[in-house]
Amino acid sequence: MVQTPFAHLRVLELASVLAGPQVGQFFAELGAEVLKIESPAGDVTRTWKTSAETSGAQATHDASVSAYFAASNWGKQSLVLDLTTAAGQAELLQLAAKADIVLASYKPGDAEKLRADYATLSAENPRLIYGHLTGYGPENARAGYDAVLQAEAGFMYLNAAGPGQPPQKMPVALIDLLAAHQLKEGLLTALFQRERTGRGALVQVSLLDSALASLANQAATYLVTGHDPQPLGSGHPSIVPYGTVYRAANGRQLVLAVGSDGQFRHLCAALGRPDWAIDARFQTNAARVAHRTELEALLTARIAEVNGDELLAKLEHRAVPAGAVRTVGEALAQHSAQVMLLPGASGVRAGLRTVAFRSPQWPAKAELSAPPPLNSGPHSPQKTLG
Repeated sequence: MVQTPFAHLRVLELASVLAGPQVGQFFAELGAEVLKIESPAGDVTRTWKTSAETSGAQATHDASVSAYFAASNWGKQSLVLDLTTAAGQAELLQLAAKADIVLASYKPGDAEKLRADYATLSAENPRLIYGHLTGYGPENARAGYDAVLQAEAGFMYLNAAGPGQPPQKMPVALIDLLAAHQLKEGLLTALFQRERTGRGALVQVSLLDSALASLANQAATYLVTGHDPQPLGSGHPSIVPYGTVYRAANGRQLVLAVGSDGQFRHLCAALGRPDWAIDARFQTNAARVAHRTELEALLTARIAEVNGDELLAKLEHRAVPAGAVRTVGEALAQHSAQVMLLPGASGVRAGLRTVAFRSPQWPAKAELSAPPPLNSGPHSPQKTLG
């Protein structure tokens, strides 16, 4: 049987909330043994429950496992350690001596106080790779919170419905997720280096750097032109039509992602308006950007006259990028989404994978253990890891 890529990897997760635990589940899905170290109070996301989770039949199987916690903690064991005590610190040191990777999300200076820092743990294990997430970098003790970073890095401003409209944050902790991806990349690079040198490394990732790196074309627009990009709702600053939501005659809401002049010609044909494609205002993407308001008004009126599902079928046939606006439940119910769902154990609903890439040469784990309850009972570090 072909083994999963990280079948012999041991990961200690000292991180909490979302970014670090997402990385922990990533390694678990690819076969690593992941031990989540929690304080006696547990990961704070265990308490972050929606009202639906605490009502009747929707209540979770275990009071210590919220939906938020379950988003990032499949496939792990949990161990409660009080790292403010000498006994807890000693046990952590024993565990780190056998680990390959440590994930941490302490504010700068806090790990040292708990003797959970890279210098202390790697002194016993030179091969240890230590991934440290901070809000603003290793020299800034300010705590990092996703919503604040969305505001400070420009995302909320750009996500407003339009100029002068209130800024809005994304509906998921986007900066945490971007930082998680940066940390994965850093840790995989460190693993590659360790194969060559035999030595571990400290990998540092901040939420701020991760957010700024992800501004991509919006940042480039400012750096190239000196002008601040303005919010356009779901529209695109340099492609039209792209991202705007339209409502069809049957109530179907849909978006277009027309990235080329050829695609625009096919869109016009599907809408029965081929003359738009030869209109000088709309012939090229540059012209369409310059005449955004006129084109959006025409598209809004025309799409409101047609059946949205029939239009989407026509556009798919013509290879014009377009899609229906779906709820989360509708998105997860699609046949193509099933590969991303983890089968739930008895009494546990299905979970969501964090690993979205595939290879025929090696598998991800087909099943993972459910997110662990908070267990403050006695543990043996020798038996828990390795």
